[in-house]
Order: sequence, then C-alpha cells, then structure tokens
Amino acid sequence: MNTLWYPSGSWPTLRYVTDTGTIDRSAARSPAAPPVLGGLGLFTVLLGAALPLIDFFIVNVALPTIGRDLSAGEAVLELVVAGYGVSYAVLLVLGGRLGDMFGRRRLFLAGMAAFGLTSLACGLAPTAWTLVVARVAQGAAAAAMLPQVLATIQSATQGPRRAKAMSLYGATAGLSMVAGQILGGVLVAANIAGTEWRSVFLVNVPVVLLGLVLAARAVPETRSQHPEPVDVPGTVLLAVSLLTLLAPLTEGRAAGWPLWTWLALAAFPFAAAAFYLVERREDRQGRTPLVPPSLFALASLRRGLAMMVPFSIGFSGFMFVIAVALQQGAGLGPVPAGLALAPMAVVFLVVSLWGPRLVTRYGTRIVTVGGLIQAVGVALIALAAWRSWPDLGVVELLPGAAVAGAGQALQLPILFRVILSEVPPVRAGVGSGVMITVQQSALALGVATLGTLFLALVPGMGMRNALVITLLAQLAGIVLTILLSLRLPRRIS
Repeated sequence: MNTLWYPSGSWPTLRYVTDTGTIDRSAARSPAAPPVLGGLGLFTVLLGAALPLIDFFIVNVALPTIGRDLSAGEAVLELVVAGYGVSYAVLLVLGGRLGDMFGRRRLFLAGMAAFGLTSLACGLAPTAWTLVVARVAQGAAAAAMLPQVLATIQSATQGPRRAKAMSLYGATAGLSMVAGQILGGVLVAANIAGTEWRSVFLVNVPVVLLGLVLAARAVPETRSQHPEPVDVPGTVLLAVSLLTLLAPLTEGRAAGWPLWTWLALAAFPFAAAAFYLVERREDRQGRTPLVPPSLFALASLRRGLAMMVPFSIGFSGFMFVIAVALQQGAGLGPVPAGLALAPMAVVFLVVSLWGPRLVTRYGTRIVTVGGLIQAVGVALIALAAWRSWPDLGVVELLPGAAVAGAGQALQLPILFRVILSEVPPVRAGVGSGVMITVQQSALALGVATLGTLFLALVPGMGMRNALVITLLAQLAGIVLTILLSLRLPRRIS
C-alpha cells in the first residue's frame, strides 16, 4: 500500500492517503510542524501592542486633572510621563531576550497580566508619588509584553501573511499613539462613576482580562532554538546609557536644570561607549550580547532605525505640544482637545490599509512620498495656528491633521517592515527589542526636546508663536526623515 503525507489547513496537520484514495483524518499533527499565528492570535498580539502605546499618550490630556486632584507640581507630573517612558525603553531589549529564552507566549502572558495589575495600581494611586512608582512598574510590564508581539509575528508567519501582519502592526502602532490622546480626553470628561483621570488607567483592566483569555487560546508558543543567557553587563550598561540621556532631558526643565542633570548628560557618552565596547567584545567571542553589533550589518535595519529616530521624535513631540497648546492656550476641554486629532487618526487608519499594495507596486519610495505629504500637513497646521489662534479646534486643524495623518501612514507601518525584513527568526526577539527600544527612546526624546522647546518659548513669545516655532522645528525633522528615506532598500525582502 502506497502512502503520502501532506499538509492541510491553517495549522499544518497530517493526512494519511491510501492507494484507494481514502483519507485518514485521525492522523496526529506533526510534532515538528512550525507554529502558525492565526487570525485570532494576530488580533490578540496586536491588542497587546496597542496597550503600551496608548498608555504612553493617554495621560497627556489628563495631566491637568491629575495635578489638581493630587496636588502635584509640574516636575512630578513630568515624572508620570517620563517614569513610564524611561523604564519602558530601558527594559525592552531585555524583554525580547527573555522571550527568546523562556518562550514568547509565556512572557506575553506574564507581561500582560503585570500590565493589568500595574494599571490598576495607577488608577487607585492615593498620591502623586505613588502614581509615579506605579507608572514605572507599568512601563516595566509593557517592556516584557511588547517585544513578544513582533517576535511572534516574525517566528509564526511567512511570506504574504508576514507582510500583512507587519503592516497591521504598523497601522496599530500609529493609530494607538493618536487614539490614546483622543481616548484620554473622552474618559476624563466622561468622569465615569466619579473616577475622572483614574479611568484612563482603569480601562486597561477589562481589556487585559480579555487579552489573557484570547492569548491562552490563540497565541502559539515560540522561542529561540539556541537561547543565550542574559547579558548582565550589557543590560546594566544599556540601562545606564538610556537613563543618563532620557532622565535629565525629560526632567531638566521642570526641575530647573540642577547639577545632577548636567552630570548625567556628561556621563552619557562614556556609558554609551562602554556599552558598545562590551557588546562588541561579546559578539567577537561568539556569545550573543544583549544588542549584537553584528545585527547592524543588516542595511535594512541600520538605515530604518536611523529614520525611525527623527520620525518618532517629531511624532511624540507634536502630540505633547498640541495637547498643551489646545488646553492651556486655546482653552479647550479634554474632549475637544482630543477630538481635534480625530481626522489624523481616521485618515491614518484608512491610508495604512493601502500600504502593502503600494509597497508591492512602488517599493519603499512610497515612504519618501509619505514624508513629503506629512511635511505639507504640518505646514498647514502651523499656518492654521498662526492665522486662527486662539480659535483653534477640529475645523481649523482638519486639513493639516488629515494630510499629516496620510503622510504618517505611508511611513510608519512600512518602516517597521523594512527594519525587521532581514532579521533571522532566531534573533526575532533581539531584533524587535532593539527596534522598539529605539522607537520608545525617540518618543521620550520627542517630549523632552520639542516639549522643552515649546514650554521654554511660551513665557517670552506667547503660546501662538511658541507653537508655530515648535511646528517649524518638527518640519525640519521631517525634512531629515525624507532624506534618510532615500537610503532605504528599494524593495523589502
């Protein structure tokens, strides 16, 4: 009797075929079958990707209410934002490495559960400093969860399914960053059961419970076949490098630039150099460092990350500055301030769905086109601010926000695909951790740099002029992203 084994269905299963044509459907699934991320699993990991990004931005419009309720000064309020962002950025690569070692599904579940608990702690915080501590812990939980999303996509999808999943990830990331600010305004104004600002954190709890149930059922387990131990010296030096850069830049202006901020900034280049030397030594000795320098030999990753930095700085800086300007300058409430960016979110979602087709047809030059479109949108927003201030709302911002959203949608989702396109599956956790660390660090830098510029200009120049100059500074950053996009590989492998 002749036999033939062949795969069928979304999960590779084995069927037994006899020479009479009958099929034995009871054959077991091959133990060597690669993991496959189905539709429900993809939805679940994308939900996990959305939560940390939403929470980075959701507090922007809630900060005035938090300050009044908890009697918190400006420096402490900045820590509510910075504490989350810094701990998140510092631990992301370690989160990716732990997922490679112990299983990405396991770390995803643990990180999501911790994110829910720390969100509950944020929502119940009795004092401002308790909230800061809870936000730091929330950032650490996000760092355990988020790297597993991209690593799972890289390891459990192939070909067109991977391209589609990466495009959806990029769309989710961009939409989450805008939607977080809108959702924050709506929740604060709704004042559900008298919770006011607390609801922006408590809303995570039921979402996390749903995510845990879905992840337990639909997310496959993946891990590196040859996991390496944690690179302790590299982890410590990376943490020191990021802390000495991000902490003083985010807290310096509000704290009055005390001595420690200058000492930290002076220490940053030495910490970064030590980190590079240690990682290069580990790489040359055949071990796997936390961030392998050999990974940057991939042109797609290296050039994509170079473009990610100014793009993310401009994105987060704009979101922070526009939230402050609309509430404190234009006198809008949390809901109108959040909804002013709704056109950007809607257009981003629609245009990002076209991304895979456009890349297939035109290659990565579509990213350059996106940068040009975004530049036009930001220029229109600056013009609206100059002409209409202080009567600045949804109608006045609509043309610029919509155009800018379209341009961003043609850049961010595609950029994620470019960066990870050549990273081998065995290094999926490390590669995704590096990419998200660069993105998160740049997001924190955006608030620190453009936010500091804006707030420093307000006392002497007024809110309108400060906003316009900050938008022009962002425009200069967009010009840089356009130039860097010309160096991306023309096609995504």
